[in-house]
Amino acid sequence: MKTPIFYGCGTAIATPFINDGINFDEFKKLIEEQIAEGIDAIIVCGTTGESATMTTEEKKQAIKFAIDVANKRTKIIAGTGGNNTKTSIEMSQYAESVGADGLLLVTPYYNKCTQEGLVKHYEEIAKSVSLPIIVYSVKSRTGVNIEPNTCLKLSKIENIVAIKEASGDLSQIAKIANLCKDELYIYSGNDDQVLPILSLGGIGVISVLSNVAPRKTTKMVHDFLEGRIEDARKVQIEAIPLISALFAEVNPIPVKAALNIMGYNYGTPRLPLTECTDKTKEVLKEEMKKFGII
Repeated sequence: MKTPIFYGCGTAIATPFINDGINFDEFKKLIEEQIAEGIDAIIVCGTTGESATMTTEEKKQAIKFAIDVANKRTKIIAGTGGNNTKTSIEMSQYAESVGADGLLLVTPYYNKCTQEGLVKHYEEIAKSVSLPIIVYSVKSRTGVNIEPNTCLKLSKIENIVAIKEASGDLSQIAKIANLCKDELYIYSGNDDQVLPILSLGGIGVISVLSNVAPRKTTKMVHDFLEGRIEDARKVQIEAIPLISALFAEVNPIPVKAALNIMGYNYGTPRLPLTECTDKTKEVLKEEMKKFGII
């Protein structure tokens, strides 16, 4: 039985940019708010953090900054995956050197490797570090799915402890749970499927919603894990319209707009992502009011 990095809710945190890099003042504000609201982990430089348009130096800065600000008050997980195994190893080793609690490794994109290639890719990264690793399956973004039998092979690697499952395929997730049991823990990668995945044995979520609703999202997960099923179900269902609004345009376009609505100076995404439309902003405002955020 492996030890998970965290139980509960981890925020896939957005990154605020200014002309010459990261807006660290605003980044610190959101990190502090997340910690104050009881979040279980913060994932830096993931999809929501716009890692694809960050330079290597910016990624290093963001990871170290989050670790320093958190100062062990919550887990910091560094997104160090990519489609270049060598670069992923270098970033993973850097994250370990500055005190990250774990790594999130997305499947290689564009290259579209085979399942054998996936196993070898993750093996090479895993043996280069001692940190616990969460592999990240999101075929809609990368074109590559981590199949259940591949998950079983990955679960044999000592420091690969979990998968962030964002395939949307509950049958696949059930097969992974059946094959891997407690040798590969499952985190939901979709905010609208948190409770279904927890019901299959998942132990938490890596969430976009929790950027703007950390306390409610965290409580929902812990309510379910601690047996308060009806309380958790109520929040999951109430959150669906807001979740839909947060994904009405490509993530993280809407969530950055939502953070701005809340009073943060989170700016706009980097190209090729564009600013949220006025129509989506209005829907966001309405659903945020209904959910009690503003």
